[in-house]
Amino acid sequence: MTHLLVDPLPELNDPVLITAFAGSNDAGEAATAAVRWLARHLPARRIGGIDPESFHVFSDTRPTVRVANGERRISWPGHDLLVALGQSRRRDLLLLIAREPELRWRSYCDELISFAQRSQASLLVSLGGYRADTPHTRPVPVSGFATSGAWWNLLHDQGVSPSDYHGPSGVVGALHDRCRGAGLASFSLWSAVPMYLPNTANPKAALALLRQLDSLADLHLDLRRLEAAAAYFERQVDEAIKRDRRAGSYVRELERRADAAGTAEDHEDSEPLPSAAEIIKDLEDFLRGGASGNP
Repeated sequence: MTHLLVDPLPELNDPVLITAFAGSNDAGEAATAAVRWLARHLPARRIGGIDPESFHVFSDTRPTVRVANGERRISWPGHDLLVALGQSRRRDLLLLIAREPELRWRSYCDELISFAQRSQASLLVSLGGYRADTPHTRPVPVSGFATSGAWWNLLHDQGVSPSDYHGPSGVVGALHDRCRGAGLASFSLWSAVPMYLPNTANPKAALALLRQLDSLADLHLDLRRLEAAAAYFERQVDEAIKRDRRAGSYVRELERRADAAGTAEDHEDSEPLPSAAEIIKDLEDFLRGGASGNP
């Protein structure tokens, strides 16, 4: 039984499938903000999705209720597939914006890979975000991994740090493992999101992902509007940091460590960092007041 409901596709030009999963794989909403930006600005149109019924525990990932025209309506966890046809780009894009499922990961991934193969996609890319002790004032570190030697080499040549993570995996890890088994080329890009920021959308982290993706997949994206949103976001964080002495000390120490990481400087004299939870509490009211901008 297929859980994938998709409209007939037009003829596609060397498509790539780009995925983003909200949840534990999406610190700072970096991945979903990046793919939503692509959907909005390319633009893309919805062509279908994956039925969430068999892949979620709805007491954990709850549907939401809204009132429209006096009627109460349920919105279920989304697994939306979109297509963006190339104009100046040499390849078309297929986009998945989804909530990470809780159930039947192998079946879910196989449905997605089957769709990619039927669409004649030559590549699957996943985007993600993770929390790290990195300052918002420095370039966003991007790490990644690939399922083939050729893509590993290309990631390395583009300055993407190899991911050496070992431990419990999310659906992204399962997806790339199934891609390897199916012979579908794939790679994953992850941006580091400052630990001390609230979990609001971080356009600077989204921009870092799309810049790397643009370079790796030769997409010719016009990212100027997202660059403006990222610059505005950074200015607002700077303003919030200036208002809090503890946050300022925290960020300055992170900056010192980040700058020293590229040198032979010894870190043994590093000052202990305060609790990130304390800094988040100081900053989140300011940033949640709409100051983060909309990528």
